[in-house]
Amino acid sequence: MRKLKTLLASALVSLAFGGTAIAQEEEAAAPPLNEFPREETLIINNPEPPAINPGMFNMWVAGNGAAWSNGLHQLALDTLWFIDPDAGLEGALYNQLAKEPWQYNDDFTEMTVHLREGILWSDGEEFTADDVVFTVETQMKTPGMVWSAPFSEYVESVEAVDDYTVHFTLKEPNSRFHSNFSVRWNAAWIMPEHIFSKVEDVTAYDFNPPVGLGPYTLHSFDPNGYWYIWEKREDWDKTALAQWGEPGPKYVIYRSIPSTDSRLIEMVNGNLDMIHDLTPEGMFSLIKQSPTSRGWFPGFPYAHPDPTLPMVIFNHQNEKFQDKRVRWALALMLDARAISMASYRGAATLSAIAIPPTGTHPRDYHAPLQDWLTDYELDTGTRKIKPYDPTIGLQVADMVRPQFGDEVPTDEEAIRTAFGYGWWKQDIEAATELLEAAGFTKQGNQWMMPDGQPFAFTLNTFQEGVINRMGTMIAQQWSQQGIQVTAEADPEIYRSTLPLGQYEAATAWSIETWGGDPDLSFFLDSWHSDYVAEPGERQPHRNWQRWKNPQLDEIIEEVRKTEFTDPRNLELGHEFVKLMVDEMPVIPVMSFNVFSAYDTRYWTGFPTAEEDPYANIVTNWANSKYILTQLKPAKQ
Repeated sequence: MRKLKTLLASALVSLAFGGTAIAQEEEAAAPPLNEFPREETLIINNPEPPAINPGMFNMWVAGNGAAWSNGLHQLALDTLWFIDPDAGLEGALYNQLAKEPWQYNDDFTEMTVHLREGILWSDGEEFTADDVVFTVETQMKTPGMVWSAPFSEYVESVEAVDDYTVHFTLKEPNSRFHSNFSVRWNAAWIMPEHIFSKVEDVTAYDFNPPVGLGPYTLHSFDPNGYWYIWEKREDWDKTALAQWGEPGPKYVIYRSIPSTDSRLIEMVNGNLDMIHDLTPEGMFSLIKQSPTSRGWFPGFPYAHPDPTLPMVIFNHQNEKFQDKRVRWALALMLDARAISMASYRGAATLSAIAIPPTGTHPRDYHAPLQDWLTDYELDTGTRKIKPYDPTIGLQVADMVRPQFGDEVPTDEEAIRTAFGYGWWKQDIEAATELLEAAGFTKQGNQWMMPDGQPFAFTLNTFQEGVINRMGTMIAQQWSQQGIQVTAEADPEIYRSTLPLGQYEAATAWSIETWGGDPDLSFFLDSWHSDYVAEPGERQPHRNWQRWKNPQLDEIIEEVRKTEFTDPRNLELGHEFVKLMVDEMPVIPVMSFNVFSAYDTRYWTGFPTAEEDPYANIVTNWANSKYILTQLKPAKQ
């Protein structure tokens, strides 16, 4: 019925506008907002462009043109566990379809999962262990599905011990196998066995309308992919989300609005409650125009720090960057304050260590390591220096205070949370000593390498946005110090440049974390030297720097045999941070701050940095569904 409804809508649009493409696009861009009571409707910005295949809801098939930020996995699908990038409602780890955490045997070759009872699919069928088994086995035997590769690699067998118990036998020890079913942004969603078992070709099936385990079902969608509308199930209490409360909105609308200016205007006009991202300038303008709108922080810098770490990535298979003295010299030539102002107009959250300053990380890493960083000594070959400046964040706050006034926090701890705890001093003298100790010489204003060639390289960066600005400023600072660095906007930076090693240095990130947990396995295992590709070959995610280090391998190998919730993981994380400081294989710069905004004229209860940081405010993350359980109509 829903499929028919959208096809009829498409035909009516075409007839009404006589085939005029521009008019049709304008009509498709806005959902029928007047049909839904505003006090019962939450309107969310979908940051993706309109879906290529709007009617495809089979998210288990790779490359099928389906949308990923339209509400499907945020509101309708579900899996075993969630780990929020922020503090969480009762801790960052949620037992979702599983009623308790994973259970491994002693050598991590088996995993047992105990499921919640009484959970219903949206068509009334009961969720059982058969659904989990079917999900894994179907993807193992069907190449081209999103999780077919990891399941085929790790799973020897999977069985339903009873209706609510699943037992996995693994091909080799794997203490992080559960992460395949643990959502940070995405994970292996459970398939309805009673639906897909009747489908002849699961890779061609559109799953329209979708049958899910979440508290919402599809109401309707735009055939051009600009909007999707979801309606709360009458039996929402038969879903796993019910343990955290009833979702407030009856309807949730996801709108694709590619223009950031249009997002701003729609929120000012009351037609958006949550915006995924704005430019820094757009956020500053929104705050001035809309008294009911705000960002993650109550004032400047507003933006939410994501659990990713923009950095300078060196290609370690390039001889120019194989001496850590050179890498450290490049770090000490940088002025983090100027980088913050150039990239985010001062709204950056800086990090001198290889951990994004987000979620629970400031508590677990940044604050505890301040004394160690302050006392850290670096030998330049001439003398020992203490390169860390714990006041950099405070200095940036002072730089923006004349423009933003009372919007800038004055409490030192609040400043460190928003602007970062500190960064490396710009120390040109120490950088000179390090390069000279590495055999470099300076001729006029040009540094020469030990082989007599000019020290010059290209810095690949994003095409636009804050990372582009960051890369441009970094290249400029190095060039001012006598290194010929050219910033190059690269449209293929993640698709081919980094994976193929076709670069010298880049501004991107190779570190992503859970955010709400100190465990670093989300990225760290991929950094093991076993996975480093030969020059010219494709590098597996995410060790784009192709860095090898025996001490790093030892840390990774101990993480592999340490249970996820073991406090030892935090100790291993600290060892990793200290090694990264010593070796400086990449230069950490800041978190990827997202200028997400929300409006309180219709809904209250959103997470906030200062009072209740229970969830990532970024709208297309699946964790955002927990926000809905806290929302109340503003009129109440």
